[in-house]
Amino acid sequence: MQITQHISNINFDTIPVDRFWNMGVEKESKMHKIHAYPAKFPAFITTKALEYVAKKGAHVKKIADIFCGCGTTAYEASRNGIDYWGCDINPVATLIAEVKSKSYATDKLNKYFSEIIDNFYKARISESDIEGISDRIKYWYSVEQISGLLRLKNTIKEVIPAKSKYQNFFLCAFSNILKLTSVWLTKSIKPQVDPNKNPIDVIQAFRLQFDFMKKASEESNGLTGSNVEIENANILKRKITKSFVDLIITSPPYVTSYEYADLHQLSTLWLEFTEDYKSFREGTIGSLYHDSNFKEDIKELNNTGEKIVFQLYNQDKRKAKSAAKYYVDMQRCIKKSYNMLNDNGFAFFVIGNTEYKTVHIDNAKHLVESMITYGFTDIEVTKREISGKILTPYRDEKGKFTTDKNSRKVYSEEFIVIGKKTRNG
Repeated sequence: MQITQHISNINFDTIPVDRFWNMGVEKESKMHKIHAYPAKFPAFITTKALEYVAKKGAHVKKIADIFCGCGTTAYEASRNGIDYWGCDINPVATLIAEVKSKSYATDKLNKYFSEIIDNFYKARISESDIEGISDRIKYWYSVEQISGLLRLKNTIKEVIPAKSKYQNFFLCAFSNILKLTSVWLTKSIKPQVDPNKNPIDVIQAFRLQFDFMKKASEESNGLTGSNVEIENANILKRKITKSFVDLIITSPPYVTSYEYADLHQLSTLWLEFTEDYKSFREGTIGSLYHDSNFKEDIKELNNTGEKIVFQLYNQDKRKAKSAAKYYVDMQRCIKKSYNMLNDNGFAFFVIGNTEYKTVHIDNAKHLVESMITYGFTDIEVTKREISGKILTPYRDEKGKFTTDKNSRKVYSEEFIVIGKKTRNG
């Protein structure tokens, strides 16, 4: 749907699903599955976006993703021989993205793996090593599992040169077995213990993870070697002094989204990105844990954001304050996106609407109003169905899908919002 009228007159939820954006023609690369990550968008979105802008006569030399997550767009850009720049505030995300966008020699991977296994069985962990582990880690693991994970992490760092792409490869593998080897409730969107879970043995999990990642690497060795830059940074604090990309493809967090810092706490603690995972909440767009000035945020909100925030305020004041901060941050992100784009460049935003305590959270409309405000033209809004795995729009209190209509409602569709930076527009 082309936006040719004032958006206050448009009900975005009535926009029909466009099958073009529903499914790719190619099988998704194994590299996209090397590490679990919440709310990933499908890899084919990048390919479809490139096809779309090609029909519009655009030539794309560089793609950006301001919420790069685990590097879906980074990998697809490299696969298509296009330079890429991306950033994310989450160091776990940027580790995965870095690993995805590199090529590896299989013989070297095998050599390092053998050395890691040999040294693992020779390594020793003392009682003082266990005692030095944070209480938060001890909450999720038995002493036996902690000992195994410590030995494995230490061995990886001893065997492979620091900061090399190979060390990152094996630390990524280590990161992805952390939930399997813990009592974390599988596939939950909230951190909680599964009292019935029997955690998998550390080395067994590591062998399986390595085998999969090696196959993914072998499948992906056709990467073109385009220039890929990934920064562990907050886009809101990143200085943008000039335009430098032709296409932005990104999926912003939702206002009632996951607490990513909570979901990645095992990796951030084990990989020593932080001593307190809660510190990552501050600055994460969409988090409830912001220290912001509500009265000042209200002044910056556009019409759609203000309407949603005041509806929320009647239901949940804390959520309303976090929503105000979220929408102000998103408006600033849209402005930065516009400034990053070269003339005649395009931006693609993948985002969904949600509901919170009967309040309709119209993220898509807020996004479009923000794009209009900051100069985007030729704005088009379309809709796609989210994965067929989601068979019901409800989640229970543990975050699992349910058919109980009294549970929290989530949406099974999302919007793709497209805008252009017209020369001198």
